[in-house]
Amino acid sequence: MNEPGEGTQAPDFTLPGDNGSEIALASHRGSPVIVYFYPKDNTSGCTKQAEAFNAHYGEFLDAGVTIIGISPDPVASHDKFKAKYDLAFPLASDETTDVATAYGVWKEKSMYGRKYMGVERSTFLIARDGTIAKAWRKVKVPGHAEAVLKAVQEL
Repeated sequence: MNEPGEGTQAPDFTLPGDNGSEIALASHRGSPVIVYFYPKDNTSGCTKQAEAFNAHYGEFLDAGVTIIGISPDPVASHDKFKAKYDLAFPLASDETTDVATAYGVWKEKSMYGRKYMGVERSTFLIARDGTIAKAWRKVKVPGHAEAVLKAVQEL
């Protein structure tokens, strides 16, 4: 499976979202979108990442950008995670991992010598025309939300 890169069309998706919503990438065409993939609700790195995006949410809004967080967790988990940390942006549930696979972020990982499949923390800035303007793969959380915001402001 080829990983979509910068300048290519972002794979379209429609996923169940928090609070019974439906999240469709196509409904955001015409404005930039941040789609970030994270491994699991309520884990330390994923919580820090969500809090960082949330801390800058007003600045992303000012830049006309929507943020969508995606993980394989079920909607019920997203609802609790979103409420616990008062997240302002939608979370989408990719339980089948079809969307993560389409974006090339469903990868073999290894922890303590055990191999397993999981989400490689990644963020995509999708331009108004639906192409990937910038892709960050193997994201390290500290400073990431700020780097994404800077890229958005330069768009």
